[in-house]
Amino acid sequence: MASTTYPTSTGITTTSTQDVIALVGRILIAYLFIPAGFGKLMGFAGTVGYITSAGLPLPQVAAAIAILVELGLGIALLLGFKTRIVAIVLAIFTVATALFFHKYWSAPDAMKMMQTINFNKNIAIAGGLLAFAAFGPGRLSVDKR
Repeated sequence: MASTTYPTSTGITTTSTQDVIALVGRILIAYLFIPAGFGKLMGFAGTVGYITSAGLPLPQVAAAIAILVELGLGIALLLGFKTRIVAIVLAIFTVATALFFHKYWSAPDAMKMMQTINFNKNIAIAGGLLAFAAFGPGRLSVDKR
């Protein structure tokens, strides 16, 4: 069965199947960020405490940035709004989070495996986000490309 192709605003042609897959991908990645950002917003003091325990400077500012990135950009990704730049910022944030909060290389032996898994998941998520930066959100998005 042949799939109909549709030109996008970037001149790239996509199929309806590709557009649906891109939408599902955006939903699944946003599912990670939006609830995390909302949780940080509702538990701001705990978020600040966790950031403080990681030894990062300006923990209140860092918590506010984390909320903005996870909640705000997570919603933008879900909607497919400014997807390419949003995906790049989320990818950078996700790699930074891996480096600052999932330091498997210095974790106690009892936590080493879990931190390694979390670090590797963050790197994989960043890879998925970079695919959206490269190929766009699909036509089922605000960006429509």
